[in-house]
Amino acid sequence: MRFAQAPPIKAASAVYVTLAAQVLSLGALVIFEQVRGRRLAAQLAEFGGRPQGADAEAVVGAVTVFAVLMMLAAGAGVAAAAAYVTWLVRARQANAPSAPSAPVAAAWLIPGFNLVAPAMLADDVWRGALPPPGRRGRWLVLLGAWWVSWLAVLAMIVIMLPLDSGQGDLTGIGPMELACSAVAALLCAATVREITHLQRAAAAAADLPAPEPEPLSTLAPVSQPGISPLERAT
Repeated sequence: MRFAQAPPIKAASAVYVTLAAQVLSLGALVIFEQVRGRRLAAQLAEFGGRPQGADAEAVVGAVTVFAVLMMLAAGAGVAAAAAYVTWLVRARQANAPSAPSAPVAAAWLIPGFNLVAPAMLADDVWRGALPPPGRRGRWLVLLGAWWVSWLAVLAMIVIMLPLDSGQGDLTGIGPMELACSAVAALLCAATVREITHLQRAAAAAADLPAPEPEPLSTLAPVSQPGISPLERAT
């Protein structure tokens, strides 16, 4: 049997759920930012960051909502990252049970290396899942689109948001950042689904019993040269 371990279907489902939660929580944060964020930032500046008195009750409520949304977005992001790493480790072990998990952690945690290595690991798992011929180009386009979109989100968080922090917003996260995050999450889910589908197909093919030989009675009679059918009948 080629696949000693079953494909990580449950781990893939966890990736889909956590990615959806990440996008939804980020969307709620962006809506709050657009509706209340700029005014709340101005009010906090007036109070010096510490609202006091009866006039500050509404501000305290808004700050509480903002803090909850921030925790939800951060928690969903951490959950999505953990779910993806767990799936990737199990997907590698579905191809090769002895595959260590350390390279997966190193691929995501080592600065500089993590700009390339995760995509290379996903490609390695895809190639190990025995894909049918002719799908390499399509896969590389999907993988490249996912990784470029993820790098774009990373650049927004690391570079653009600190530059926009002085614009009077609470976080600087807007519709453009939300759209890029949603595209990256969708493409990430698509790569997970592609690899999981290939592993399921390969595992199912490996479990199929070998075809039984055809009984001799059903085989066509072998014609002998020089002997006519009438002679064989007599």
